[in-house]
Amino acid sequence: QVQLVESGGGLVQAGGSLRLSCAASGRTFSSLTMGWFRQAPGKEREFVAAISMSGSSKIHAASVKGRFTISRDNAKNTVYLQMNSLKPEDTAVYYCAASSVPLGLSPKYEYWGQGTQVTVSS
Repeated sequence: QVQLVESGGGLVQAGGSLRLSCAASGRTFSSLTMGWFRQAPGKEREFVAAISMSGSSKIHAASVKGRFTISRDNAKNTVYLQMNSLKPEDTAVYYCAASSVPLGLSPKYEYWGQGTQVTVSS
């Protein structure tokens, strides 16, 4: 079993930055593909970014490309989401997720955190 705990959410003005963190435990972190998802009120959950087990490969959704960056520190069992140039439409609950399937095989995420709220004011 994998436990995931997100932190770093909050209220920020448009154009500002936040860095989300997700600490993992319960399994060798470097054997997990990690992802970030978000869900805005009244909308379905959407993919934001993912990173391979080694950190060498990354995918970002078109809506955040160039503004958000996913990274990981396998020594600290932590994945990050650096969010710059935030927009009001980025307001959502952000979830960390983990999969035992490599990034290149289109993983379905088996493990999920509780989420952290990000609110961007205009």
